[in-house]
Amino acid sequence: MVWHAAVLVLLGVFWTQASSALETFLLQEPGSRYVTATMTIHSDKHIVDVHVRSGVYSSDTIFDYSRGYIATRLFARNACFIIKIDKEYIPELDEIGRLAFEKKTMKTVYSPHNVWVQFQPGSSRLGNFKDWILYGKAIEHLCTGLPLYQLEKTETLPSFNTCARAGIPSILGLNVCERLQ
Repeated sequence: MVWHAAVLVLLGVFWTQASSALETFLLQEPGSRYVTATMTIHSDKHIVDVHVRSGVYSSDTIFDYSRGYIATRLFARNACFIIKIDKEYIPELDEIGRLAFEKKTMKTVYSPHNVWVQFQPGSSRLGNFKDWILYGKAIEHLCTGLPLYQLEKTETLPSFNTCARAGIPSILGLNVCERLQ
């Protein structure tokens, strides 16, 4: 009988740890009924998985904090964009979780995180074995079979007609822009 109680306690501890490792948030862009996002934090894997649904501007984004990369799949461009995580501009995993919790509970949140990045048109490549070793399985799953573009941080652009928004609504605006020649 004591053995059964010990097993139940042990299972309870593991179940609590497993269930707390995964948090999912439903986020909506302020002022818009059409932009919705789900954000799932896999804290045990140090991965944030974001799905934004906004018609032609829909995107999926993976923040892989253990590997140090962000990959965004923009459906309108049928391509994947990859950038190294720079802690100066990209919120930490726990901060993203805190902001998402605040947004969910207060229905509004202000986040100063707005990142502008550029890519060079015509400079894409298809991922290969070495890329997937570097970027990891989560990003490989998101980007396999799509052109990969390397992103570079830039300052706010005066004309952003060639930009697409990605990221996490109200928490991290990721503005992906073509570099004009």
